[in-house]
Amino acid sequence: MGEEASCNAVSVMEAAKQQQPPKENGLAAAGEAVTAAAAPDPRLQGISDAIRVVPHFPKEGIMFNDITTLLLRPGVFKDAVDLFVERYRGMGIDAVAGIEARGFIFGPAIALAIGAKFIPLRKPRKLPGEVISEKYVLEYGTDCLEMHVGAIVPAERVIIVDDLVATGGTLCAAIRLLERAGADVVECACLIGLPKFKNFYKLNGKPVYVLVESRESDK
Repeated sequence: MGEEASCNAVSVMEAAKQQQPPKENGLAAAGEAVTAAAAPDPRLQGISDAIRVVPHFPKEGIMFNDITTLLLRPGVFKDAVDLFVERYRGMGIDAVAGIEARGFIFGPAIALAIGAKFIPLRKPRKLPGEVISEKYVLEYGTDCLEMHVGAIVPAERVIIVDDLVATGGTLCAAIRLLERAGADVVECACLIGLPKFKNFYKLNGKPVYVLVESRESDK
């Protein structure tokens, strides 16, 4: 949160919160409305309820959606991972790229379950060896994501995983980084998203799939 989006975000209609019948490439085309086939998955309410809202953290005015309370409930944690796995299994995903740090919690579990490799996208000076870097703009400065050179084989199909999408700036940087390495970025997957992302925003032309909306207070 607190980052500025430095990408092209376009809103399109998305199905209710469950897996949809795949298109030719596993995704709906840009601008195409997808119709919900059934009621929302009941697991989603349990996931939303398990996330704690911490007011004014890390600074005044921010209502922080804390996933650590979800991680303390193995069944709910498994439900979250399973929902992602059910969406991406069978889509020919070669790699799951997780954004530091909370993308490292969900990304490896999803990757193992769908038979894909996991690629950590890290903050500067955390990876040994040769890296490729992508800077992005924050509200008060800049930050950077890095990935090992050679982690991606050109044309590999990749999903990007993080815990939360607020403005989309970090996800946009991750998309640019992976595409510079030759990846085919299929989709971004986040546990939590601001309400605008509920309707399947596209960042840099890539769909953003969100399980639950962020909350402003505990129930």
